[in-house]
Parts: sequence; C-alpha cells; structure tokens
Amino acid sequence: MSRFLVDVNLPYYFSLWNHDDYIHQADINDTWTDKQIWEYAREENLVIITKDTDFYNSILVSEPPPKVIHLKIGNMRLKEMHSFLNRIWPEVLNLIETNKLVSVYTDRLEGI
Repeated sequence: MSRFLVDVNLPYYFSLWNHDDYIHQADINDTWTDKQIWEYAREENLVIITKDTDFYNSILVSEPPPKVIHLKIGNMRLKEMHSFLNRIWPEVLNLIETNKLVSVYTDRLEGI
C-alpha cells in the first residue's frame, strides 16, 4: 500500500485523506519549495497528490520515487471535489500501483 503526501494547496480537512497513510504538507513545512517537497517524497517513498503542473512535468522526465497523482479538475466547490474524488479514488489508487503518474480529469483517468 502506498503512502501519500498531499500538496499544501489541497484541502487540509478532507475526510478522504484523514488516514495515517496521508501526510499533508502543512504538517511538515508549508513553506517548502517544489524541489524540497519532491526530495522529501522521494526519500520517504511517498506519492505526491497535487494540482501543481510542476510535479506533473518532473515525473515525466524522472523515474519513481516519488510517484504523482495530478488533479487536473479545475476549480470545484469543496463539496463537489470531495464527492468526485470519493467516487473515483479506488480507481486512482489502483492505477498508481502500476503507473508513475496518474492524471485525474473530470471525465477520465490516465496512467503513465
């Protein structure tokens, strides 16, 4: 089972990520640069969950760890985002086991 690092720009109080396998960046250091986040996730073998395109670009030219779940879902109300992610999260978790990148769109999932 993977462990995850939730990017600081994603909701802190989100029941989906209220589990020991999820660490929110705000609990570590919310001022880290993307490079520091990447290195921490690599050293700890964590999957980064983010909306940040920089991590998407980094994983395309790198080999894991870390792996990345890139949320390309635009701006959603928190309740809508929670409902959407709860519905598709089992499939996201399945895809991240065999892919280094999972891109989450409102209408599809893509694994690379």
